[in-house]
Amino acid sequence: MTANSAALIDTLPAGAREANQPSSLVAHFGMDEPLRLDAGRDLAPFQIAYNTYGELNADKSNAILVCHALTGDQYAASISPVTGRPGWWSSLIGPGKPIDTSRYFVISSNVIGGCMGTTGPASIDPATGEPYGLNLPVITIRDMVRAQAMLVDRLGIDTLFAVVGGSMGGMQVLQWTVSYPNRVFAALPIATGARHSSQNIAFHEVGRQAVMADPDWRGGRYIVEGTRPKKGLAVARMAAHVTYLSEAALARKFGRNLQDREAFGFGFDADFQIESYLRYQGMTFVDRFDANSYLYMTRATDYFDIAADYGGRLADAFKGTSTRFGLVSFSSDWLFPTTEHRAIVHALNAAAASVSFVEIETDKGHDAFLLDEPRFHDVVNGFLSSAARARGII
Repeated sequence: MTANSAALIDTLPAGAREANQPSSLVAHFGMDEPLRLDAGRDLAPFQIAYNTYGELNADKSNAILVCHALTGDQYAASISPVTGRPGWWSSLIGPGKPIDTSRYFVISSNVIGGCMGTTGPASIDPATGEPYGLNLPVITIRDMVRAQAMLVDRLGIDTLFAVVGGSMGGMQVLQWTVSYPNRVFAALPIATGARHSSQNIAFHEVGRQAVMADPDWRGGRYIVEGTRPKKGLAVARMAAHVTYLSEAALARKFGRNLQDREAFGFGFDADFQIESYLRYQGMTFVDRFDANSYLYMTRATDYFDIAADYGGRLADAFKGTSTRFGLVSFSSDWLFPTTEHRAIVHALNAAAASVSFVEIETDKGHDAFLLDEPRFHDVVNGFLSSAARARGII
């Protein structure tokens, strides 16, 4: 990194500094170890930011890779250096918890294209000394998994005991089983799909357009030009957050209740509690996430379609797999409804794979996999314990 690059990083907000100098562990890959991207270009050099929890056993058979969702990061079970809050799966990962770190060695990495230390659009491009911005090639889920495989190799692990993740993380889980079928003993894709639906793509496009319409976006060069497209990114987050909830949960939590008033204000302030809630979600999001990364992450999920490489036959993607699958859906999730999970189960059955499936009854919507949902936690614990016995870990 040049002196000018270092000086630029020093002037950035905490979140943007984390993109280049993360507080977590970092694996560096040089020019001689390029990451081949689906876009037809090599990314080199690059880095992967990650955390680990628990201890790797002697024969390296107890490693679990945890894959994060759209706006997640490597701090799955530790305090975020940006928000100061517990990790997004702290309720699930830890000693005695469903992903038991007294039993398993857990790896959690930030994906390629992210903004928490793995190379992404906010990272400094060594060729220019400035953030990549939109000069970074478009990233796919398969690219994310290739990079994760390189990290797993770097850690000296041949076969992962399990790969676990929800939403975009679940897409990574599925891609792992297709790209590296002999390296995954058990797979737990949660609240996800084998491809992104046209409805989901539509919501993502609304969010991207909101970001790019913000005058402070500056064609993606906002970091160099000293601006931040806060308003556009906040609106994108608000629109996306609606898809993570359910009508029942919204009615239960907010209904048509007014916010700090007894009558309509007859203006455009936040009259309703739900309006205030969404504005809060948007405002807090811009302090921890990079706008260009949001474009890259949403585009990666939009491109995801496992069956497309197999003549449209999803079952062929899993042909001959020896991985044990456990799928979990949530009854009120309309972003990735149960019907999409059943389609994956049917494809796995057609491929003669070992598969179990559970639909959790809840009104918490898509975000249920991130919340305190006891039955979900029981399912994760049961699946992993059963797989661990089959592998001889316990």
